[in-house]
Amino acid sequence: MHLVEELNKNYNSDLVVNVSYCPLPIILPCFCLRPFQEAECAYVLFVVAILWITEALPLSVTALLPGLLFPLLGILPSTKVASAYFKDFHLLLIGVICLATSIEKWNLHKRIALRMVMMVGVNPVWLTLGFMSSTAFLSMWLSNTSTAAMVMPIVEAVAQQIISAEAEVEATQMTYFNESATHGLEVDETVIGQEANEKKEKTKQVPRCNNDAEKNSSKVEIEKNGVTGTKYRSKKDHMMCKLMCLSIAYSSTIGGLTTITGTSTNLIFTEHFNTRYPECQCLNFGSWFMFSFPVAVILLLLSWIWLQWLFLGFNVKEMFKCGKSKTVKEKACADVIKQEYQKLGPMRYQEIVTLVLFFLMALLWFSRNPGFIAGWSELFAQYPGFVTDSTVALLIGLFFFLIPANRLTKTTSTGEIVAFDYSPLITWKEFQSFMPWDIAILVGGGFALADGCEVSGLSQWIGNKLSPLGSLPVWLIILISSLIVTSLTEVASNPATITILLPILSPLAEAIHVNPLQILLPSTLCTSFAFLLPVANPPNAIVFSYGHLKVTDMVKAGLGVNILGVAVVMLGIFTWIGPMFDLHTYPSWANQTSP
Repeated sequence: MHLVEELNKNYNSDLVVNVSYCPLPIILPCFCLRPFQEAECAYVLFVVAILWITEALPLSVTALLPGLLFPLLGILPSTKVASAYFKDFHLLLIGVICLATSIEKWNLHKRIALRMVMMVGVNPVWLTLGFMSSTAFLSMWLSNTSTAAMVMPIVEAVAQQIISAEAEVEATQMTYFNESATHGLEVDETVIGQEANEKKEKTKQVPRCNNDAEKNSSKVEIEKNGVTGTKYRSKKDHMMCKLMCLSIAYSSTIGGLTTITGTSTNLIFTEHFNTRYPECQCLNFGSWFMFSFPVAVILLLLSWIWLQWLFLGFNVKEMFKCGKSKTVKEKACADVIKQEYQKLGPMRYQEIVTLVLFFLMALLWFSRNPGFIAGWSELFAQYPGFVTDSTVALLIGLFFFLIPANRLTKTTSTGEIVAFDYSPLITWKEFQSFMPWDIAILVGGGFALADGCEVSGLSQWIGNKLSPLGSLPVWLIILISSLIVTSLTEVASNPATITILLPILSPLAEAIHVNPLQILLPSTLCTSFAFLLPVANPPNAIVFSYGHLKVTDMVKAGLGVNILGVAVVMLGIFTWIGPMFDLHTYPSWANQTSP
């Protein structure tokens, strides 16, 4: 065992060295002639990407490499790289973690989780679909990051409650089995002597059953310790947790496709399109929803089936059994869940205040700039773009440190009990224990890489390679551009990817006389398909921080969702989206572009 661990350590150290020096023969000639920043940034990108995938170093440690290598290679000064590690996302994360800390401290997440399980049922198949649907709906109106951060504590509580309920049910069944076996032995001892041989056979069989039970119990324990760790009773429980985590990450991204305000890439595209083609009045909140909603629904259902097959197996009878009676185990689990809910008692003052702040945060996020009506951000019209979702998160987060939760009392010398202070809903130490600083560094490393790719010209170089696509069939141009965008957005931020590629794809469409929307719409939608890595987008990082997933789990699942996403977008472009915008006709407004 020690030899295996030593070999793993040596393998990881050798892998780090090999990964670091492998690209050097490729870029060293460039350094000798003239230090091309594109090649230097590509080297950093290659090393970081391989180390993230292989986990030869801790992910957060690998995320610090751009801060070391970019200044040494002359790509970005240290001060600019450092600023990339703390951005608006981190302020949003701080505010949301304040909410999550209060929710878990006062057991509100447990109440919500138990109530949701009582409504939907404990079958992971339909429970996952219910979570995905509700998450996607929230993500239509809120930011993908906010949605994932709010829903994940509830999902984590639900998963743990189901695991605990099943454990209690199995323990009860085992106790009943042992009592029945003991009772059978006592009855056998009262039979007459002529049945002694039969009694011996029976008493031999009973311990054999107990031995089988002990073997099964030992098997579960081995899976618990050797495969899934102390959090899970069996490998199936671990797979269920992985399934639920990825379903939240992917559904929060998929839901953001459906509205212009659902994600930043949609906003960037509409701004670019309306500026370049002012004569086209075809894109608005309603038209965007009409063409993107079917894409999101189909992709959501296909992703649900894919994740079910990947982690729990594709059992058609299990997945689509409707109206059938519950199994004994499901009924017993439901009873345990109901008893646990009743133990919580009525809602306390602290839970009510936390729930009010939860809804207030969601309401302020939704009404800030909904798109179809004027939001409250218009009150700060003189400072356009200054107020973001992080502003709301910090405002609500501050209330958790101000609103009193309990009064602190003391007894005076006269025996009178007086209040001398109060404790807030959360304390700074409690917040620190919940704040995932390693994930904050991880996402910051992704931002730093995106800045380096943009400043060095690597993103521009990759985009320019799309220019020769003009001689290919239109459907192939759409497919290739969608696949390239989907691949690029895994290592670069979504806004940076769409910002770099839109000025390249628009002239390409005009040059080959194709409706610009036919190329720009699928590319914009595919920019959101960053499902492979924890650093690809914030929702991935949030669910990854709960510790159920490995990078390889996310790569395997995300690759399938990426393929499904591109396929669904291609299907939509050549079916219902085509007639909506008359994509097969080159429009007159495409020749009247603004400079």
